[in-house]
Amino acid sequence: MKKPIHMHGTRKTAVARATLKEGKGKVRINNVLIDAYGPDMQRMKVLEPVLIAGDTAKKVDIRVTVTGGGFNAQAEAARVAIARVLVAFEKKLEKQFQVYDRHLLVADVRRKETHKPNRHGKARAKRQKSYR
Repeated sequence: MKKPIHMHGTRKTAVARATLKEGKGKVRINNVLIDAYGPDMQRMKVLEPVLIAGDTAKKVDIRVTVTGGGFNAQAEAARVAIARVLVAFEKKLEKQFQVYDRHLLVADVRRKETHKPNRHGKARAKRQKSYR
C-alpha cells in the first residue's frame, strides 16, 4: 500500500487539508460523509473534481479538514484540495481539470479589501464633506 498523499487548498480565509488513501471511494469533510455535507450547492461544488476523476476516485478514500471562512469559501477550498490530491495520485487528471475549470487546481487569490482610516468602516466609499 502506498503512503497517504497530503495537499491543501485555500479560498479567502478558509483552509482545507486533504488526505488521500487507497480505499473504496469515500469522501469525508470534517468527518461527515459528502452525502450529508452542507447545502446542496456547496456539496455539488465539492463533488465536481470527484465526478470528473471518475474511476480513479472510486479507488481511493479522501478525508478533508476545513477551517475558517464561510460555507462557500470552505466548499471552494475543499474543492481545490480534493482536485490537487487526485492529481498527485494520478497525473493524467491534471489536463482534464485544467480544461474543465482552472480554479480546480489554482487557488483564487482575491481577498477582502482592508478598511481605510477616517472612512467609518468603509473600504472605498468617499468620505463625507462637512463644510457644505
